[in-house]
Amino acid sequence: MPVSTGVESAAPYIEVSCRVDDKRGSKRRRPLLDCATARFEDAVPVRPFRWSWGGRHFPGWYWAATTGQHVGFESWLERDRLVLMDFDPAVVGIASQPFWLHWHDGERERRHAPDFFVRRVDGSAVVVDVRADDWIAPRDAEAFELTRRACAEVGWRFERVGTPEAVLLANVRWLSRYRHPRCRREPVAARLLEVFSQPGPLMAGADGAGDRLATLPVLFHLLWKHELSAEQMDIELLGPRTVVRRAGGSAG
Repeated sequence: MPVSTGVESAAPYIEVSCRVDDKRGSKRRRPLLDCATARFEDAVPVRPFRWSWGGRHFPGWYWAATTGQHVGFESWLERDRLVLMDFDPAVVGIASQPFWLHWHDGERERRHAPDFFVRRVDGSAVVVDVRADDWIAPRDAEAFELTRRACAEVGWRFERVGTPEAVLLANVRWLSRYRHPRCRREPVAARLLEVFSQPGPLMAGADGAGDRLATLPVLFHLLWKHELSAEQMDIELLGPRTVVRRAGGSAG
């Protein structure tokens, strides 16, 4: 969900600092307006993703099919949002903790590291912060609003997203198990695309393309890649009777 705009006002003077991907781990700090065209989707995280004994956070690394690279996360909620971004065909680049935003709030120096920087297929950029609606403290809300205004200055979009819809997430997480290119096998993929050129039940189509033990992993990969589409993925769990069709194919 986008942050409420409220009363528009210019952001204070903001600088951006990021890590340079070199052996020394150098850092670079520049005015925000100098960074509008930077490829932050390739940025090195400005903070480490570490486990701490007894800690409340659950950091880790997720292999993104979109980029073929590991992307860090600091909570299960961030991980879930990362999986959904990886599934989005409009997303072509993702980086976590890409930079620090630095500003002065009138009393002290402040900084904030957004959770993700996303590059979309149309070339536009989206800065994403992940926080559940009931976990936003006033200080966090200030940082999110400052980030939104900063993004507006350089032509980026800003989104603060919370807990995703449960059924859609469950379906996408299932398909993510088959996201790796090794799950696409020919001629099984070609047979499945032919079978589902007309909409039909998932399991019947898998059986029609061959032995289901061989066809189901490929079918799920094609759903992940959006070469096949499943009806009502946001309101029903995938199952044997889920109607599947070739993307762009006949509605029946």
